[in-house]
Amino acid sequence: MSDKKAVVLVSGGLDSTTVLAIARHQGYQCYTLSFDYGQRHRVELEAAKRVSAALGATQHKTVVLDLRTIGGSALTDDAIDVPEEASDGIPITYVPARNTVFLSIALGWAEVLQASDIFIGVNAVDYSGYPDCRPDYISAYETMANLATKAGVEGRGLRIQTPLMTMTKADIIRQGAQLGVDYGLTVSCYQANDNGQACGRCDSCRLRQQGFNEANTPDPTPYFT
Repeated sequence: MSDKKAVVLVSGGLDSTTVLAIARHQGYQCYTLSFDYGQRHRVELEAAKRVSAALGATQHKTVVLDLRTIGGSALTDDAIDVPEEASDGIPITYVPARNTVFLSIALGWAEVLQASDIFIGVNAVDYSGYPDCRPDYISAYETMANLATKAGVEGRGLRIQTPLMTMTKADIIRQGAQLGVDYGLTVSCYQANDNGQACGRCDSCRLRQQGFNEANTPDPTPYFT
């Protein structure tokens, strides 16, 4: 077994599952990390467990946070509807500071594990306008991480790996298919029901459907409408 360790953020969706497959293919021992942060689509957490097991994660951990206490997003506030039409600017499904919070906890676990890498499935092509999915953000976070940690101070360093950053959704699906990913295990929908069935109308569903169409790959997603 390789002695390379990585913390991989896994939501249970298409992108993060592909990232996990890539990290495993690169020879990392993968420690997968998910967050129960009060999201309305909590069924994705079951998907995160499934894909972690299917792709041979060394350990899977779910950290409980309550981002509903601050709200501000259609994913964490039931009073805000999930949009079913494309919108201009940063969409209301953006969860304030979510990736910063998630990466901070991943950074702490990486230090404990003495892991040199954190993998996250951010994407600057099909990223829905979220500011914390941009290359500049990731670069700045990596700099901060190496200033703020014992590992960084001692010269061991830590990298934030974003293998999907410049890939289209179709490219991501093709890459995952080559690595044997079963996308039927994943849940991407922002308002999936308790059985993991997708709405087919939200931003995440539209991007996913477009990706499968452009990749000329059958879409295994179950829909409830």
